[in-house]
Amino acid sequence: QSRPTTQRFRASSDGLGGHMPLSDEESLLCEESEEDEFDLTEVVIHQVIETIEYVLGTVSHTASYLRLWALSLAHQQLSLVFFGMTMLGGMSAPFPLNIFTTYFAFGAWFGVTVAILLGMDVMECFLHTLRLHWVEFQSKFYKADGYAFEPFCHRDVLHKKTDE
Repeated sequence: QSRPTTQRFRASSDGLGGHMPLSDEESLLCEESEEDEFDLTEVVIHQVIETIEYVLGTVSHTASYLRLWALSLAHQQLSLVFFGMTMLGGMSAPFPLNIFTTYFAFGAWFGVTVAILLGMDVMECFLHTLRLHWVEFQSKFYKADGYAFEPFCHRDVLHKKTDE
């Protein structure tokens, strides 16, 4: 049985997050350790660690959604306060004056709405996108398995076909 020819990497100790290729001795040790007997305690420990990571991730996702929910509640409460302080004040004036006060109150309400509430909506959309990328994507799909990333390149595929 032939093994796939992939180069193994280990994390560098410089703290920069790079990867260094394993030496030949370390690669041989890795291959020997892969052929060891099945050890149930290692599997149980690994599953306990995976379970703890899953529970912590679930709590993190819930807290992240609660943050978005809090922004949405703040948006709703601020819109009620702004409407009550501007539009209702203009509408409560006596009849001939309420036409003009409502007109100017609407301008003030519209300005405050655009400046504060729409700014909050933009921030909410930004935070939701950031949460999806950093919290959900990184915790669900990223695994540091120890293999170097090789991006897809059309040129390499075309060169392989012409060489064959």
